[in-house]
Amino acid sequence: MDQRAELSEFLRSRRARLKPEDVGLPDFGRHRRVPGLRREELAQLAGVSVAYYTRLEQGNGRNVSMGVLDAIARALRLSDAERDHLTHLAKPSQKRRRPARRSVCGPDSSS
Repeated sequence: MDQRAELSEFLRSRRARLKPEDVGLPDFGRHRRVPGLRREELAQLAGVSVAYYTRLEQGNGRNVSMGVLDAIARALRLSDAERDHLTHLAKPSQKRRRPARRSVCGPDSSS
């Protein structure tokens, strides 16, 4: 499974294990098509837009800030290990690139 799919599955599974009453939201007794919190509810708890959370849950974790990841981790009530895993999935370590070599000009080229 690639990292985007893994991020998506991780967030969905953690959202599914929470019920509205677990996080202090009212449960209106309506049937839910999926178990757990709705994306809208989680976004509200984390203080992010629904569109932003949806993109993240769809595996698009590029350029997500640590503040947003922390807010989502708190809203999902993640353990320290789960929080670390979320961070790893959303912000994989980048391979370091060598800086491009600059050409060095000789003393005669500075006219």
